Amino acid sequence: MDWAAVWRYIAGGLLIAGAIDAWIPKEWLRAFFFEGNDLLAALWGPIIGPVVALLSFVCSVGNVPIAAVLWNGGISFGGVASFIFADLIVLPIILIYRKYYGTKAALRITGTFYLAMVLAGYAVEVIFAATGLTPHTRNAIVAEAGISWNYTTWLNIAFHALALLLVTRFLLNGGARMLKMMGGSPDTHEHAGHNAHEHAVSDHGHEHGGAHDGHQH
Repeated sequence: MDWAAVWRYIAGGLLIAGAIDAWIPKEWLRAFFFEGNDLLAALWGPIIGPVVALLSFVCSVGNVPIAAVLWNGGISFGGVASFIFADLIVLPIILIYRKYYGTKAALRITGTFYLAMVLAGYAVEVIFAATGLTPHTRNAIVAEAGISWNYTTWLNIAFHALALLLVTRFLLNGGARMLKMMGGSPDTHEHAGHNAHEHAVSDHGHEHGGAHDGHQH
């Protein structure tokens, strides 16, 4: 079920990251993130990172390749951290907050999360700088350019085989029907509602008929 839920976000994250990397000149990104001015970059990164995440519509799995592109484009290290933390305030999730808790509560939750993400980004910025752990190069790899036989390749083969086994078992045990039901198929709901209505009407008719027969007796 997790795979069914997140594959769109992973694909979306890769597509958005590729679009940013291909279409937005690196000079624009570096100017936008104040690369070259360490103080401004450190102050601006954690503030703008969650805003970029909010507008990207991508969850915590798909936003990692976008974070790599932003890092290569000049955002501060704290900005990268706050961007990754901000998967809780992407627009689809804010709409869910609004649906369940109302507009006022949704805005309060979003504002509280945003403030926490900014402060966390500043904390990462300060702690990593003080301990000398902030990376000095900006060459994060969004996707491997080729295939090489190493431990990652063998792990991928092993876990793909396990995944194939699990997916096969899932499908053989009615998983496809469950996915369709959880996807909110209108036909499924309408059919269920229609059957429930007919059942209620039938029960009411039997009760009414029984009472009428008793009255006659």
